[in-house]
Amino acid sequence: MEVIQLTPLDLSLAALLVIALAATVSRFGMGLSRSLLISAARTVLQLLLIGLVLTTLFEHAALPWVAAMALVMLLVAGREVMARQRRRFRGWWGYGVGTLAMFTSAFTATVLTLVIVIAPQPWWEPRYAIPLLGMLLGNTMTGIALGLDRLTQTAWDQRRIIEGRLSLGQTAAEAVADIRREAARSGLMPMINAMAAAGIVSLPGMMTGQILAGTVPMEAVKYQILIMFLITAGTGFGTLGALWLGARRLFDERDRLRLDRLAGPVG
Repeated sequence: MEVIQLTPLDLSLAALLVIALAATVSRFGMGLSRSLLISAARTVLQLLLIGLVLTTLFEHAALPWVAAMALVMLLVAGREVMARQRRRFRGWWGYGVGTLAMFTSAFTATVLTLVIVIAPQPWWEPRYAIPLLGMLLGNTMTGIALGLDRLTQTAWDQRRIIEGRLSLGQTAAEAVADIRREAARSGLMPMINAMAAAGIVSLPGMMTGQILAGTVPMEAVKYQILIMFLITAGTGFGTLGALWLGARRLFDERDRLRLDRLAGPVG
């Protein structure tokens, strides 16, 4: 099946919808029109840039270049996790908790899938490795950001309750156990909802893209099932790991609550 090529005019027509939305938002005084337009402009520039980078990478595939691309993706995702939190950890921890959790979960799931499940030759083939890692990092990033934001903000709001539990003899882990559970729910719920609605309420992005590109629907479905399971596992383990590290950072070695390790509201 021949893929229908999109022209700049086609994309401009779609962009007009975003501009119309920004105008409507501005009309109601919601204060989001500027953010909408800036985000739309960033989308165009970033996607065009990554398109050029991937074209070059696919034409000159080499493991060092693929690894460098993956590292850049991880570092940027770590920055986004930190930026999305109202109260983040000070110093290296503000950046390191999310980045380490994403590296452990998303990279592990990606490598296992490339080596064992899909098994392209070579295993780091960029046409498979980069898109797969990108999908896992993007969703894991969101789950970790939501979970950490809920953990730190709730710990701040309930600091008196936590200190009361500590004074009654509870350990640090016991004092924040319910907060960690709720934070984990916040991080995992988007993926649970996405799996529950897939195929009935919505057609997931990867499956839709493959079908539009001419892939047989059932083959696209199989890839989508694989991706959704990987994303869910990566998001889940990444969120749980980040929350474990974050909860430990809230206390010192003597189980004293240390909210001075959190920065004030961001953004």
